[in-house]
Amino acid sequence: MLKNKNKFYSLWLLLIISLVFVLQLLIPKFTDFFLLNGSALTNFQYWRFLTAIFLHGSLTHLLFNLFALFFFGIILEKEIGSKNFLLVFFFSGILANLIAVNFYESSLGASGAIYGIIGMLTVIKPLMMVWTFGMIMPMFIASIIWITADVLRTLGAFGTTNIGSIAHLSGIAIGILLGFLFRGFVKR
Repeated sequence: MLKNKNKFYSLWLLLIISLVFVLQLLIPKFTDFFLLNGSALTNFQYWRFLTAIFLHGSLTHLLFNLFALFFFGIILEKEIGSKNFLLVFFFSGILANLIAVNFYESSLGASGAIYGIIGMLTVIKPLMMVWTFGMIMPMFIASIIWITADVLRTLGAFGTTNIGSIAHLSGIAIGILLGFLFRGFVKR
């Protein structure tokens, strides 16, 4: 176990994401300025790869991401330390956005970053029991189900959706890779 004072960055991120959503509701065109779209590359607006992580398209989208960040974020931050947690969150989120921009006209949300957290937890705590899909199951089983659902969504099995499944899949793949790297460097 890492000895690190927990700085509760996961909770600070929850607060920041929530405040940004309020700004999205109150300020016209706020979302348009920070949204990830073709402008990120064609107009050299690289900040969009980061800022899009903090935007959300609806209250439902926001609540799902806040719920996942709250539960999985707190656990991962406790396991790997606050600084490492922030690295996983931002690295997964930004890389997932770099991949997603090639597949979607526009993209927003913390899902790529959160799936990175889930991917890393899957590697470092695969048998941790989680409540999902109405039942308790090991983390690695839940991740397999989430991955399968996103692959099926990407293939159009559920019709057209506004869900960024490629960002989800990218984030979880990055998190899994980071988890294996972390396990290789930290003796437990």
